[in-house]
Amino acid sequence: MDIHMGDIVRLRKPHPCGGYEWRVMRVGADIGLKCQTCGRVVMLPRGEFERRLKAIVSRWPDNKPASL
Repeated sequence: MDIHMGDIVRLRKPHPCGGYEWRVMRVGADIGLKCQTCGRVVMLPRGEFERRLKAIVSRWPDNKPASL
């Protein structure tokens, strides 16, 4: 799975706030995600993240964000 910090991803099920899109905040054994609707930050194990991923909506331009 080619995921980078700053990418916007869409998950299969919505967050309780109703948002589907998340910004990748951390990449490693766990994936840190920030909801684009309400701002909540969650951590998912990589395997669970890969199962829940539906699509990569957009890529960060250079994959090296100065700050998120």
